[in-house]
Amino acid sequence: MAYEAGALEATLAAAAGGDPVLMAELRAAFVDSVARQVDLLERARCDGNWVVAAMRLKGLAASFHSERLLSMADQALDAAPGEPTAVRRLKAFLSEFSED
Repeated sequence: MAYEAGALEATLAAAAGGDPVLMAELRAAFVDSVARQVDLLERARCDGNWVVAAMRLKGLAASFHSERLLSMADQALDAAPGEPTAVRRLKAFLSEFSED
């Protein structure tokens, strides 16, 4: 796994309680939620929409103990709305996580 397997996988496994079906559902929910916020970031043209999407990503990162996502959300908060570098990093993270 190219993404941060440690804490994120442990969080999913603990929440699923050893149920592989539930773990797959949790992973899908995480991927869908991150994808939705990345899409909103990509389409944001004002500070308010950009900040809301980045803060939601921070919330997801905290909920799933994803330090890497938290760092990228912080970087997005420091960037201007529509910053292509921030969006590309988040899309790469999402792509890596979705490969499993």
